[in-house]
Order: sequence, then C-alpha cells, then structure tokens
Amino acid sequence: MRIAIVESGGKQYRVAEGSTIDVDRLAFEVGKKFDFERVLLMADDDVIMVGTPTVSEITVSATVVDHVKGPKVISFKYRPKKRIRVKGGHRHFYTRLMIDFIGKPGEERKVEPKNEPVVVAEVENVEAAEEPKVEKQKKASTKDAVKKSATTKPATKSSTTKKTDEK
Repeated sequence: MRIAIVESGGKQYRVAEGSTIDVDRLAFEVGKKFDFERVLLMADDDVIMVGTPTVSEITVSATVVDHVKGPKVISFKYRPKKRIRVKGGHRHFYTRLMIDFIGKPGEERKVEPKNEPVVVAEVENVEAAEEPKVEKQKKASTKDAVKKSATTKPATKSSTTKKTDEK
C-alpha cells in the first residue's frame, strides 16, 4: 500500500490510494481530477522517498468528490461583572477528495479497493436459532410505590367549621 504526505492550503495530509480526505475548500468542480503540487514524502512498503523539501518525480492525483461544510464552531466571549457577552461562530467549507494514484507519471498501477469481503455465517436450523423471548417483570421503584399509595388512599374532606357570631 502506497502512502504519501502532501501539502494543500498550508496543511499537510497523509493520504493512501483509494482513501478520501477533507481539505480546505478548493476551486475545482465536482468530478474534476488534478495533481497535488507539493508531495513531501512517498512510502511503498520498504521504499521510502523523503523530499528536500519535495519529491519531484512523484505525483499524487485526486478527484473532487464533493464540497461539504464542517461542524459549527462557536466562540463565546464573557467578562463577569461587566455585562459583556459576545456569541459568534462559523462553519468551515471543505472539499472531499478521493486519492486515485500515487507514483511516478506514466506508471500503470491498479488501485486496490479498501472494501473487505463480508463473511456471512449460515444457520442450518432457523427454528433452533431463534429462542422465545421472556420478558422480565419490572420491579416497582420507590417513586411508583409512593404514587400508588398516595392515589389509593381515600380522599379525606377537610372539615371546616363555621363560627357564628352570637350576640
């Protein structure tokens, strides 16, 4: 598996063939292919090529998959006892890239897919595999017991006596 370290937008990214990465927004249309200008390192199993500062004979080609928004970032400034509360924030825009090829220009390589085959276990007797579900009775919590006891008691009328003025 070939990996490379590329630079885009002043940041460095570790990429592998067949993987996707999110970089700062690029001015390319969806489906457009391009090559990274700055490749800093390329590693292929035992062979490692380190650039000083870049590796000139290696190209990393990518395809623009989508333009997406990042998560919301909220900044909140607060000064106690001074009534200063300032809330602000933003969402960053990213470009999602699919790495197609890492290697020398003109080299023919087939990218290995990252999807691994799913192994499905076969069940011979379906009826034996499904066991009947037994529901457990809930234990009454103390709050439920208090509510029940409060509702089961007969309501007592408050006796109010009227005092009459006798003259």
